[in-house]
Amino acid sequence: MRLLVSPRNMEEAREAIAGGTDILDIKNPAEGSLGANFPWVVRSIRTMAPAGLEISCAIGDMPDLPGTASMAALGAAHAGADYVKFGLLGPKTGESAVTLARAVVRAVKDEFVDVRIVVAGYGDHLTGGTVHPLEVPGIAAASGCDVAMLDTLGKRGSCLFDHIGADGAARFVDACHDHGLQAALAGNIGIDHLEALKDTGCDIVGVRGAACEGGDRSSQLRGHLVRELAELVRQG
Repeated sequence: MRLLVSPRNMEEAREAIAGGTDILDIKNPAEGSLGANFPWVVRSIRTMAPAGLEISCAIGDMPDLPGTASMAALGAAHAGADYVKFGLLGPKTGESAVTLARAVVRAVKDEFVDVRIVVAGYGDHLTGGTVHPLEVPGIAAASGCDVAMLDTLGKRGSCLFDHIGADGAARFVDACHDHGLQAALAGNIGIDHLEALKDTGCDIVGVRGAACEGGDRSSQLRGHLVRELAELVRQG
């Protein structure tokens, strides 16, 4: 299992790097669960980051607008992302989700064949009226994505496991692996959830709040908290 940490600016990116994150996931929490940052921020962090450190870039909790999503995805790839990540906020059916995801895949891979595409669903899908979490691996496979992810739209008072349970998370991971995809889990994940996440067999665990002062994703991300998470992720 690898640790993905989500900084929002250059200072936080340095903290995440110092703490030993495996993947640097640039986002803007002020714009949502998978809120997009600015291309100049992505480029600056890409330039500053050590060679070999993978960069992920969130492009938003996407409405059902394939053209908008594909343009944003191409911009992220040009800015230097190794992973382009987007959420299925707008699509209400599997068919429309595949249409959106295929547009993103084509926009990126026509020019950047090695950039990996991450499609994210939401554990709290009933709140957001989004596609069911267990549909996401099939959507990812049908559209040519490389990674399927579960996150949550809400970040206060509950975590991914509160919505889908450990069994649901494990079923999601198994479905991803059956389709030949990597599986990523996030959604208000804390230190006390790491062992349960390891038990699911997921490939990537994503955090922000757990790496911030006071566990508050809107506060400052700190390297010593990233280090603690990284050490626990790598144990056993």
